[in-house]
Amino acid sequence: MSERFDCDNCKESLYGRKYIQAEDNPYCIPCYDSLFANTCDECKELIGHDSRELFYEDRHYHEHCFRCFRCDRSLADEPFTSQDDALLCNDCYCNEFSSKCVACDKTVMPGTRKLEYAGSTWHESCFICNSCQQPIGSKSFIPDKDDHYCVPCYENKFAPRCTRCKQALAKGGVTYRDEPWHKECFVCTSCKVQLAGQHFTSREDSPYCLKCFGNLYAKKCEACSKPITGFGGGKYISFEERQWHQPCFTCSRCSVSLVGAGFFPDQDEILCRNCNSNL
Repeated sequence: MSERFDCDNCKESLYGRKYIQAEDNPYCIPCYDSLFANTCDECKELIGHDSRELFYEDRHYHEHCFRCFRCDRSLADEPFTSQDDALLCNDCYCNEFSSKCVACDKTVMPGTRKLEYAGSTWHESCFICNSCQQPIGSKSFIPDKDDHYCVPCYENKFAPRCTRCKQALAKGGVTYRDEPWHKECFVCTSCKVQLAGQHFTSREDSPYCLKCFGNLYAKKCEACSKPITGFGGGKYISFEERQWHQPCFTCSRCSVSLVGAGFFPDQDEILCRNCNSNL
């Protein structure tokens, strides 16, 4: 008697029949399909052993059931995406969900490089400078109403020019006599130190730091020979053609302060009452 060769499930003989080996056991075709075949997510029928099976995210389909939810186009060999568990071909997805480029009015396809700004979308190649017409890409840009400019073009077209170097003033800077200056260009006429954020004064419309202005133009104190500028609230005394810092205005003999007191000039000296009485 020959050895039995039966289906592991229904126990019917497999001699002369097609069978499939699964998990080291033989199964007749009907038993194999019922035990191991997946159910099509679309038609809910078993996907038989002789059918081409497609799967996506743990869902299984007959080849003829794997179709676009909108246009019923086969997705077996086409790119597709999923939206709320519905399978869509690229065309249907783009028509329904993708943005349109505001420059060329064409769909911005999924996966393509794009730029979004202020609620609008552009293909990367369509987002160009309004002046030089070159793609801006990932570089900085400056909007002006409905137009967009790369930084160099915007500066050349709109930015004010520095009074000294005549180059564009993109941001910051200082204003002197209603004229714009780069901070690094706004310097003392004499020593060239930067004046931005510093106290300064001017002579004949030219700016000077206080030190240079004092050395060049201020009158000198009769006592200490240092400049009298009057800046910072400093007070001074003037008599005839001579000037003194207020703290320097003292008696030439006893050094008592003469501010608010009577004094007596004696050639180059100034004397208090007492010292004058002792002469």
